[in-house]
Order: sequence, then C-alpha cells, then structure tokens
Amino acid sequence: MTDPATPGTATDTTGAATTAVTGATEATAPTGATAGPDVDALRERALAMLVTARDRTTLLTSCVEGPDLTAQVSPLMSPLVWDLAHIGNQEEQWLLRAVAGQEAIRPEMDSLYDAFEHPRAERPRLPLLPPEEARRYVADVRGRALDVLEGTAFHGTRLTEAGFAFGMIAQHEQQHDETMLITHQLRKGPQALTAPDPEPAPLFTGPAEVLVPGGPFTMGTSTEPWALDNERPAHRREVAPFHLDTTPVTNGAYQAFIDDDGYDDPRWWTRAGWDHIRRHSITAPLFWHRDGGQWLRRRFGVTEVVPADEPVVHVCWYEADAYARWAGRRLPTEAEWEKAARHDPAGDRSARYPWGDADPGPEHANLGQRHLRPAPAGSYPAGASPLGVRQLIGDVWEWTSSGFAPYPGFEAFPYKEYSEVFFGPEYKVLRGGSFAVDAVACRGTFRNWDYPIRRQIFSGFRTARSAEVS
Repeated sequence: MTDPATPGTATDTTGAATTAVTGATEATAPTGATAGPDVDALRERALAMLVTARDRTTLLTSCVEGPDLTAQVSPLMSPLVWDLAHIGNQEEQWLLRAVAGQEAIRPEMDSLYDAFEHPRAERPRLPLLPPEEARRYVADVRGRALDVLEGTAFHGTRLTEAGFAFGMIAQHEQQHDETMLITHQLRKGPQALTAPDPEPAPLFTGPAEVLVPGGPFTMGTSTEPWALDNERPAHRREVAPFHLDTTPVTNGAYQAFIDDDGYDDPRWWTRAGWDHIRRHSITAPLFWHRDGGQWLRRRFGVTEVVPADEPVVHVCWYEADAYARWAGRRLPTEAEWEKAARHDPAGDRSARYPWGDADPGPEHANLGQRHLRPAPAGSYPAGASPLGVRQLIGDVWEWTSSGFAPYPGFEAFPYKEYSEVFFGPEYKVLRGGSFAVDAVACRGTFRNWDYPIRRQIFSGFRTARSAEVS
C-alpha cells in the first residue's frame, strides 16, 4: 500500500464497510476471527495481535541507534523514528480518542505525524520527537490503550464491533513495521537484523502451471471482521479459464530474461516502462549487481550470490510485465489471482486462504519476518490451493495487471484517505503478502497497491495465460 501523499509502501490502516451481497458465498466462521458472541476470545486475540506488533516494532527500532534512527536513508522512506511516533499517534487517535473518548495527550502530534500533511521526503526536517521521547510516548499510549481494550464492549458501534478498531491498529502497526523493514534493507552499513533461513525445500518438480476453471466466484468479503474497506463487500465475479504459474517466478528464471537481453529489447516493454528503465539505467532487480560471471545481491547488509530457486523480489510492475511478455504470457488480473487463491471448486465457495479458513501457521506460508528472505519456490505444500498453486500467501507481494479500483458497493470507512483517494489506473494492485507481512495484515482478500515504478517493496510476481475455450 502507499503511504498517503507519498506512494511507496505500507500505509495507514482504516476501516471496513459491512455491506453484504446476496448470492455471494464465502467463509462465514473464520478461525480466530469470529464475529460471534465470544467477547473474551476476541479481546484475547486483539491483545495478542497488539503485543506481537509492538514486539516487532521494538526489534526494528532497537537494533540500530543514533543516526540510523533519525536519518532518512531514501526520499521514499521516513526516518525510523517518524514511523515509531506515528504508530503511537495513530493508536492514540483511534483507541484512546475515537473509542474511549479521551482527550489528546499531545495535540500538536496530530499534525506533526500526519502522513498526508507531510510527504516522506520532508519528514526529516520536521521537529520530530527524539528516539527516547518517542519510545516513552508510544509506551504511554500503549498502556492506556490496553486499559481501553479491557473495558470496551465489542459491539454498539462500527469501530468497536468485533474489536475492529483494535484489529485496525494492529494491522496499521504491522504495515509500518513492513515499511521499517524496507528502510533497513535500503540502509547502508553492517547487518543489524538476523533471522534463520527458511527450511530447505526439495527442488520443485511439479507442473509449471495449473488450469483455473472459468466461471463465477465470490470476490472480496462481507464477513471478515477486521477486513479493511477496499476488501469489501463480497460480490460475484466472472473469470474466464486461465493457466497460472504454480509458483512465483524465480531468480533463475528471471536471470534467463536478463541473459536474453530482456532489458535491452523494447519489444517486451510498455512505452512508459521502456522510458523508465532507460532513464534510470535499470538493468536488473534492485540490489543486484554482476560480479564476473555471477549475480550478487545485497540483503539486509549482507552480500550474497543470488539464489536461483527463490522467488525474484524487488522488481517493479514494468519489469514483471516485460518478463511476462518475453515469456509469451501475461500478468494475472486481480480477479484471477483471487480466484486462484480463494475459490474451492468442490464447494463453490471462497475460503479465507488458499488452504482453507484456518489462520496461517508456519507450515502454510512465510510471513511475519520469521525469515528475512523468500523461501524456495515450491515450499509450503500445506499452504497450496485446492488446485495445487503454491505460495500465494507470503514470500513476495505479487504484481497483478489490474489498476486499483473500488468494488461494487464500496463504502469508505472510517475515512476516505485509506483507500478512496488512491483509486485509479495509476496504481497497480499487488496481492498475497510477503515474508515481511504479518498474518494479521494478510489474507486472501487483502489488497495492496503502488505505483508501477516501485522496487524497494518486497515485490515479485507470477505469470498467467488465457486458456483456449473449445
């Protein structure tokens, strides 16, 4: 998603409309996210998600000190200390004020940390809270927010129904954690973050593509309690039969495109894409460089050989589209992607995830910064869709061919600046999340969007082709 006023990566999270669409069939009793009467379970889940997000924020802002917290590593990103205080300010505005009706702790913070008022490029020049003061502020807000959580009835208003406001804030913090992880990747200097590598996986030898049958399916959701406004409402969508890559496109496959002079052949590029790569001298994914006969990449302060079997990451939409054309294929539409990820042909229903309705586990997907890289292509067979498509959730955000648009019956909630102001063909939709995304902010209906030039995000892709209809 884009940061308001300065497109780049994860943004402020807002709400969810509650319109239902007659005839749409989707999961109605999601595991761990039930909208039923078990208020204690909902409160416990909200607490767990808030704590998980704060633990990650603490890690991302404590592994570096001094200038690394206050400096801007790229005009596309905020200083880490801005993200930290912004997280606290959003939590104060929505949980302490909107839900609990409390007075502002520091009213001047609202303007200072307003993402629409201050684009990222100018944030280093603002009178930001220094790191220790920002930490005290977010800790103060969190302590009060937990008291609010204990005393809130999870019904009565749209913000409090099923704990939506608390889920919204947990998602918001995790989205900014993803943004901060991107900042860490852009940061020069020694390694500051570590994580175990994904489990080794056997070389994937399954089919290169699967046939997704044509016909109607239910897209979007009207039942997921913490879904955001652009995911709603559920509606029927017709999709023609198509073939989809079983796994995301790998580094090895992408190197073949490079070796075939893909970056030097205008046949594969849109006019805007060709102009962009020529103007900026782009010849490979971001963070790659050639050393003799091999490609190396920089990943969180470490230089390593590009692993051939991992999904390619840090490519923009133009690069993904050009590769697909070179391969004689195309990028899937957003509707095609969601049908492949959610539709169960056996029951003509749309599940929350490719594997069903259960919350993601480590056997299903690479999520939550558990690793600092994508897993090898073909990993997580337990997370495959009913048709056998793998890694639709986690590892890399997947570019689609679609522009960002509202669903029929869309309603902005709780304010239009989360989604509505970004609707338009200039933004391309990404789906599925990445290794940098937490499960609370990733599901089969979750929609991300960005400009087609963006490469610092953890973006990859898979390709599709239309099926012949007899």
